[in-house]
Amino acid sequence: MALPSRVKIVEVSPRDGLQNEKEFVPTDVKVELVNRLAAAGFPNVEAASFVSPKWVPQMADGADVMARIERRPGTIYSVLTPNMKGFEGALAAGADEIVIFGAASEAFSQKNINCSIAESIARFEPVVQAAREAGIRVRGSISCALGCPYQGEVPVEAVVDVAQRYLAMQVDEIDVADTIGVGTPQRVRDVMAAVTRVVDPARVSGHFHDTYGQALANILAALETGISIFHTSVAGLGGCPYAKGATGNVATEDVLYMLRGLDIDTGVDFDAVVDIGQWMSAHLNRKGSSRAGNAIAAKRAA
Repeated sequence: MALPSRVKIVEVSPRDGLQNEKEFVPTDVKVELVNRLAAAGFPNVEAASFVSPKWVPQMADGADVMARIERRPGTIYSVLTPNMKGFEGALAAGADEIVIFGAASEAFSQKNINCSIAESIARFEPVVQAAREAGIRVRGSISCALGCPYQGEVPVEAVVDVAQRYLAMQVDEIDVADTIGVGTPQRVRDVMAAVTRVVDPARVSGHFHDTYGQALANILAALETGISIFHTSVAGLGGCPYAKGATGNVATEDVLYMLRGLDIDTGVDFDAVVDIGQWMSAHLNRKGSSRAGNAIAAKRAA
């Protein structure tokens, strides 16, 4: 299959990238991060999370962030909403898209939220319905789609089952997420081929973690199956909570560098993203995990 000529990048660093940071990132910095990412040309920025601050204290200022960002016309600002309370916060904050999340692993679902996959997704039905009535886009994420920290292998049919449940709820976009980064290219091809037999590939996205260094190879495998939406995080922000010291989200700079080499258009300013990655890493007092970003920054400094 020919590779897509254009890819949509969903930049997740303000939410997925920062949510596990121990030190609270000031609201001003989060607002500047979202603004700079939108200005760099990302069509979709995951800006905040409306979850209990008890569970995710880093995201407690979601409403403030959403109130203070400069809205760029045409940019989709997404927020994570686990329940109706979260949805009400998202609605009040003027979110363009909400994100719901269910696991393809029964063990992961039971361990994390004490209920089955079917029960967890049924809880989202009123949230999705409310979002549709309010004219807000809905994205459904399938976590542990390529492996689980508790049960290990996850059957392809389980991923397809969650995708079909989302479709039945009329979710706009479905994320196939490798939450712990254990996926490899052949497994990605198998999962994406199965999912896209029931869902239009134009509505499917890949969310890959780089825990085992496979994220770029997995993105290429997904591209080969017709997927043209990917989630990335500037400077590789966002660790993997299930593997000590392991990297989590794939770095935006590395993905953009690869896509540019494949002549795939993203509409995103690569040099601006390198600047953002270096700025944010400096703010967090550590080197970012983007190889391309760090290489370009070193070259500039030479």
